[in-house]
Amino acid sequence: MDILNISDYQLEKYITNIMLHLGVPAHLKGYYYIRNSILMCCRDMEVATRVTKLLYPVIAKQFRTSTPMVERGIRSAIEASWSDGSADTYEEIFGYSIKSGKTRPTNSEYIARIADKTRLDIKAI
Repeated sequence: MDILNISDYQLEKYITNIMLHLGVPAHLKGYYYIRNSILMCCRDMEVATRVTKLLYPVIAKQFRTSTPMVERGIRSAIEASWSDGSADTYEEIFGYSIKSGKTRPTNSEYIARIADKTRLDIKAI
């Protein structure tokens, strides 16, 4: 199945499920910034290569905030899930986790990896 044939709602639901398994706290603004960022990258992976110049400004406009606040919100949500979330899910998706002694993924790595996983999983359907 092609990702372009999937509705935004279905894609959001799938992304939300992954984020919940990773332990991203839903009460943080970064949770919503991440979800929208992944959704954008699923639709156009080119966005993942231009995070600071393209992605953050678009997300900031959507949420009526600044690009530094988007970057910080995403980083905070990733840090929270990295330390408190499922290490097994991190191992499965990223190939490493806090258990292996590595540092958390960068914002762009996190977004791009989940978007790529989402695209591959949907193609397999």
